[in-house]
Amino acid sequence: MQPLVRTVGISKSYPSGGTIVRAVSNVSLTIEHGEFVAIRGRSGSGKSSLMNLLGLLDRPDSGRYALGGREVAKLSEGGRAAVRSRDIGFIFQQPALLPRATALENVELPLVYAGVPPSKRRRTAKEALDRVGLADRSHHWPSQLSGGEQQRVVIARATVNDPALILADEPTGSLDSVTGNEILSLFETLHHDGHTIIVVTHATEVADRARRQITLHDGRIIKDAAAPGNNLLPAPIAMDSFP
Repeated sequence: MQPLVRTVGISKSYPSGGTIVRAVSNVSLTIEHGEFVAIRGRSGSGKSSLMNLLGLLDRPDSGRYALGGREVAKLSEGGRAAVRSRDIGFIFQQPALLPRATALENVELPLVYAGVPPSKRRRTAKEALDRVGLADRSHHWPSQLSGGEQQRVVIARATVNDPALILADEPTGSLDSVTGNEILSLFETLHHDGHTIIVVTHATEVADRARRQITLHDGRIIKDAAAPGNNLLPAPIAMDSFP
């Protein structure tokens, strides 16, 4: 089976104050199906820029990227949007829920875009809310939910269409430690159920919950280490084997 994520030499630069900042520099990595990976580093290390590339929210200036064995780096905007809606679930630090939609309606959104019939998407969204422990809050507005509950709704929305890849950018950054721990426990459950998860974080306590940690500095990978008790890391990438 092909790795879920494989990049070879991807780079991305942005203009900033009259200069060019190389946010991601020659990054090559593989992530297998079912892995739970933390991408960590200080602010400005390039971790969010790398997540944007892996999530097809941005296109690399150079390099190659295959998702599930398919080259996706050079897809058109419409092509990237189609892959995102089908194969990638996003979880950000701020929940960004639609304020005038119920929890259930927010979770249904990816299914609406996918053209799922109303009765099926309502049933599927209810099941997703039940998995995150919010079956009894499905008809509440976001303003009626706590911060932790809102983030659970986001997790339900990110997983409702069973995406191949879940990307989370500082998912506990705006939560207290107890609520943040509950959210990380949910991630561990998702990982146990076979989901592939990449968490972007600067927090050691978050990264330590993953099974593998990739550390960035100035847009480059400076460390790629398995968690204690797991000494299996992907083999080095050969350009002629891509994708």
